[in-house]
Amino acid sequence: MTGGEQGAGLDWRDGVIPVSQRFDDPYFSLNDGLAETRHVFLAGNDLPARLRDGFQVAELGFGTGLNLLALLIATPAKQVRFTSFEAFPLPVADIARALEHFPEARAVADDFLRQWGAANPEAGQRILQLGPITAEIIIGDARQSLPAWQGRADAWFLDGFSPAKNPELWSPDLMAEVGRHTAPAGTFATYTAAGHVRRALAEAGFIVERRAGHGRKRHMTTGTLR
Repeated sequence: MTGGEQGAGLDWRDGVIPVSQRFDDPYFSLNDGLAETRHVFLAGNDLPARLRDGFQVAELGFGTGLNLLALLIATPAKQVRFTSFEAFPLPVADIARALEHFPEARAVADDFLRQWGAANPEAGQRILQLGPITAEIIIGDARQSLPAWQGRADAWFLDGFSPAKNPELWSPDLMAEVGRHTAPAGTFATYTAAGHVRRALAEAGFIVERRAGHGRKRHMTTGTLR
């Protein structure tokens, strides 16, 4: 769950890093968010090596779309599906301002920003076509929208705000839904190594592994569905 269009408001740290007023947490790592995305979500799910036509990525917490753009940069000519669950979608102007902090991501973001800006802000979902990636952003509380989702992910990006600030997005019930919506041998990766999150994902059916984190974070967590 992230903050923005529905009244959450933003502060801008150093003028470039958006911080949610609702959750008092930044939208991406202060220590190079794009590098963290690549370390945690891409490498943590063994991407892009696993990508194939029809591969499904799912995400909790769309935020600025940085993870989607990192996947786009890394994606070979494979038709990939991307579904993200976001409670508080950011306005396009805030996303564009945030992405200026990452020239490599901003260089491939024009189509994303154009389509995002043209979308109906009241719509329950937004469909974007970015090169070989078909992205669907489902707007609303993931505790309701994820159980209703008909898909199953080959790889999950678990990227909500920190469990201490946004516990609803890391609850055992929601982690159980992540497991239920994962394909056989599917994986997840997340920046957090909080013990209760790791236990909830193990109970959801994953073989859970703690790995070295990015930058100053000592640990992160990955897992594979049993």
